[in-house]
Amino acid sequence: MSYKSLLTVLTAADTAAAPLAQIAALAEEFGAHADALCLGVDRTQTGYYYAGANAMVLQETLARAQEEAGSVQAQAEETLQQAGVVFGTDSGVAQIADIGRHVARQARFSDLVVLGQPYGAGKRAEAEPIVEAALFEGRAPVLVVPDNAAPLKAPRTVLAAWNESIEAMTAIRRAMPFLKGADLVRIAVIDPPQHGPERSDPGGLLAQMLARHGVTCEIDVLSKTMTRVSDVLNRHAADTAADLIVMGAYGHSRFREAILGGATRNMLEQARVPVLMAH
Repeated sequence: MSYKSLLTVLTAADTAAAPLAQIAALAEEFGAHADALCLGVDRTQTGYYYAGANAMVLQETLARAQEEAGSVQAQAEETLQQAGVVFGTDSGVAQIADIGRHVARQARFSDLVVLGQPYGAGKRAEAEPIVEAALFEGRAPVLVVPDNAAPLKAPRTVLAAWNESIEAMTAIRRAMPFLKGADLVRIAVIDPPQHGPERSDPGGLLAQMLARHGVTCEIDVLSKTMTRVSDVLNRHAADTAADLIVMGAYGHSRFREAILGGATRNMLEQARVPVLMAH
């Protein structure tokens, strides 16, 4: 298995550099095709303007969104062309309330979606629903790239968060091209249940499965010595010099309604290395 269809979604030139550098690196590493969906976003709410609103105001909003789409598309084409990879770009304008539909449709046909961190200074309102749509509507694995992280090609050490859940297993299976190429995969189990099916050997069956794929594994059983699971994982990733974190994504409703409450949302806020998530 390999990643052959990569997708990134870009809405602003000032936040596009990290995901563009990452998708270019992966396209080169896997001989993959890189697609960039460049969207100008109308951030006004439906019904925001009263019935007699000046048509010029509406036209200015549309023109601004079209200009943003064109600017980020030019940036994407320049970056990917310089990288020498096979790529395609598409651009358009979408309302922020409808952006998820466009992202999900493209993500559904992608092996991996590469996106920037949705939180932090300078992040725009659409960053959250874009990640959400790719994960939960597009059902694609998403590689979230911190702004200052170096482009990841072939991680040497991968930290895989394991809690026996379907989501965690889905993420691990979707990360298999990375896991098989790594020198070491560390299976992190935090406070395993004393009465669970893996109580006598936490992570053992997962390690066995991965070993049959030629993956070298170690199991790290960790105590939850910090309030948030994400803090424990991030600290362990730093202590072990992990290049990539793999974990399941959890949620039922929208981001802004705490879709990624707990470990998932906190990880997206705090991670300093790329995080591959799947649901």
